[in-house]
Amino acid sequence: MTYLLALDQGTSSSRSIVFDEGGQVVAQAQQELPQIYPQPGWVEHDPMEIWRGQLATAQEAIAKAGLAVGDIQALGITNQRETTVIWNRKTGRPIHHAIVWQDRRGEPTCARLREQGHAQLIQSRTGLLIDSYFSATKIQWLLEHVPGAREQAKRGELAFGTIDSWLLWQLTGGALHATDVTNASRTMLFNVHRNEWDAELLALLDVPVELMPKVLPSSAVYGETVPALLGGSIMIGGVAGDQQSALFGQACFDAGMAKNTYGTGCFMLMHTGSKFQTSSNGLLTTSAAQTGPRTEFATEGSVFVGGAVVQWLRDGLRAIKGSGEVQGLAESVPDSGGVMVVPAFTGLGAPYWKPDARGTITGLTRGTTLAHIARASLESIAYQSAALLQAMSRDAVAAGAAPVSELRVDGGACVNDLLMQFQADLLGIPVVRPAVTETTALGAAYLAGLARGVYKDTDELSKLWKSERRFIPTLDRARAGELMAGWEHAVRQATAA
Repeated sequence: MTYLLALDQGTSSSRSIVFDEGGQVVAQAQQELPQIYPQPGWVEHDPMEIWRGQLATAQEAIAKAGLAVGDIQALGITNQRETTVIWNRKTGRPIHHAIVWQDRRGEPTCARLREQGHAQLIQSRTGLLIDSYFSATKIQWLLEHVPGAREQAKRGELAFGTIDSWLLWQLTGGALHATDVTNASRTMLFNVHRNEWDAELLALLDVPVELMPKVLPSSAVYGETVPALLGGSIMIGGVAGDQQSALFGQACFDAGMAKNTYGTGCFMLMHTGSKFQTSSNGLLTTSAAQTGPRTEFATEGSVFVGGAVVQWLRDGLRAIKGSGEVQGLAESVPDSGGVMVVPAFTGLGAPYWKPDARGTITGLTRGTTLAHIARASLESIAYQSAALLQAMSRDAVAAGAAPVSELRVDGGACVNDLLMQFQADLLGIPVVRPAVTETTALGAAYLAGLARGVYKDTDELSKLWKSERRFIPTLDRARAGELMAGWEHAVRQATAA
């Protein structure tokens, strides 16, 4: 039997999973990742904590699987995207905490870029809208606020990386400073048409090119791990940002196929093939995982607060003691009783792009209970995702393509049957949950397996994908329209000046 190891470094945890060649989970290990909140709107991680946790889980997963390192053919990395680390090339030490994708400190710079009229240039080159979500303004902030950083960067003494680059550097003992096209495409500094760093955008953001990593396809021979780390060398053959990795793990290889990941946030991607499709509906164009030099793209929408709304119910409102209780509490009432929760705790992402929006609860009455708020909170995940898919379908139709006909789902919250059925009801198309829901890690494993020759091509991978359950819409379409109209009304209240 052939085995593959995937490192899955996420916003709230570091995980490692051993898969067999059929895509089945053999063993896994996980460690929580502490969040750091220096002030409102700022979110950070300790890069050394990320590395220690990721290494420990890799060692544990291999041990749990009862395998020797020689049994593992290749290693793949998938990671929280946009999160920014800058470190010293000589010491390997970060110059500051990692600035997490959720962090909003770059918004003043983004506002200035918009005012100066750079939106069209940036979108045409990168596929992205100007937002502090992406890495560029995080890099700029670090260079401006860490003493001596800009001068060191210009001398080539520092290295920038998203989390994949940071892990690659550590795994190879500093021998490799690289990233893949999917992670590079989330920096707001990468020309996705040419698959290279854009000199004009680097100059616009005042980011020295000496900081930037080498960019490779998502499936490629990156290098080998230092033998001492895992008990022997393992070839690193796959790297992809978590959402593109999930798209790959869901076997969405063809134009028009879409998936939604229900994690801390929700991330919906629709493959558009080799076509760069600019959205007219507030969505992003991003690089899809690439197995060779040919460019491939996807349309993407991001919900900043998805499953995190359940954490808020647990830790903020103390409505539940554990996340697993939310479905029972929500099901204790037949509906939300007219309550709408707009969880804009860090602004609203696509298709709204309202960074100043704030969390809002509407429709409260004397009869409202915690159960109604819990149900409305859960439903908010589906409402935000439905708004994304509707925007995607409008873009697809405008481009002469068919709208999405089914939605493949993954991520922690996709196990919630109530949420998945409500999602199908709002969308009016089947929502399909795969047999293996660890699709983010699976995508990284598949990419590594392709580079190693474990798999011949993506057709072989398509045959491995299996569904576990299809949620078929049962709600009247007129009623679904009324519900979505109510959601949009609540969003307007959350974004009112």
